[in-house]
Amino acid sequence: MNTQHASFDLLHAEGATTPIKGWTHGVPVEDQARQQLRNITTLPFVGPWVAVMPDVHLGIGATVGSVVPTKGAIIPAAVGVDIGCGMAAVRTTLRADDLPDDLSLLRNSIERSVPVGNGPGGEHRRIPDSVETALEKSNLVARLAKIRQKHPKIRPDKLDRQIGTLGGGNHFIEICLDEADRVWVMLHSGSRGTGNLIGTYFIELARRELEKRVLGFHVPDRDLAFFLEGEPLFDEYVEAVSWAQDYARANRGAMMARVLHEMRHRLPKFQTEKSAVNCHHNYVQREDHFGESLLVTRKGAVSAREGELGIIPGSMGARSFIVRGKGNADSFHSCSHGAGRVMSRTAARARITLKEHREATAHVECRKDAGVIDESPAAYKDIDAVMAAQRDLVEIVHTLRQVVCIKG
Repeated sequence: MNTQHASFDLLHAEGATTPIKGWTHGVPVEDQARQQLRNITTLPFVGPWVAVMPDVHLGIGATVGSVVPTKGAIIPAAVGVDIGCGMAAVRTTLRADDLPDDLSLLRNSIERSVPVGNGPGGEHRRIPDSVETALEKSNLVARLAKIRQKHPKIRPDKLDRQIGTLGGGNHFIEICLDEADRVWVMLHSGSRGTGNLIGTYFIELARRELEKRVLGFHVPDRDLAFFLEGEPLFDEYVEAVSWAQDYARANRGAMMARVLHEMRHRLPKFQTEKSAVNCHHNYVQREDHFGESLLVTRKGAVSAREGELGIIPGSMGARSFIVRGKGNADSFHSCSHGAGRVMSRTAARARITLKEHREATAHVECRKDAGVIDESPAAYKDIDAVMAAQRDLVEIVHTLRQVVCIKG
């Protein structure tokens, strides 16, 4: 079944009890992603329906680019392991004319100030004073210690070394220009190693619980293992995932401060303006929809309540957007979190040449080596088609084009 409505397509199979509403008109949706969505809707606590964003693609357990509401249960793998991953953006008083012709020195200085990549190189060798101060004010250390009393396997050793760091994969720092040539700073990161540890740990606990359960229904994928409200592990997971989401937000804040600090060293004097956004796109929280209290998991989706600002990035060579939510009830007040992958990382490395990558990013000061081929623009859906498919979810406030892109 793939019936098109005025604003969304129905993607569920004939006879399904839980609908799947997809804002996917004009964008590709892989068959595996459709099946994964249908698997999710077989669980009796999922609903009233699942909302699918135009950047949808296959994920682990749950589909990236989906909004999964649940009643009385929570699925850790739907939230994933990059808990609280999201975006931050700040507009400055700088203009394009204030930037040097050669942006490589600025990129290099930011890369020296903000550790990038995975492994030891992506951690602080010496924790900056500003990061230590931010951590002390946040209460994150004490909260994690409380979580560890029941779950000592969640190690705390990366907490301070990774706050204010980028990580790898699709995480990035960008300097962008908007339609009026004003300079913005935009970045994308999450809860780093500690959040990954929390996610992995609770996903495994949920799988073990699933093996013990006597159910009156079939769970088609062990990655859809869940905790039920009222169980101790449900509350403990909610506490841990809330910590990781707060850590992710603090991480983006610390990183933004470091980037702006480096820019002040190398560029004319400037101020930051009130246009600032810091939003998650991998998270779960309790929300009221249609008179019901639901646990809403956004896996690769952004909250887009009426008037709420959000960020939808393109790829390394494509445009990004600051958007304002329209509060569309059918989407549970959500929109896409980006362009969405159109090919896997493995496929991208095999199919995209270094020449193609360099041509696609010719206008951007960024890495041009084989290590970022899997993040090249061709690996992603057309951001303009993605934006067109969600016209009734958000309105575009600013269109940004990047001039510097730093990848982990």
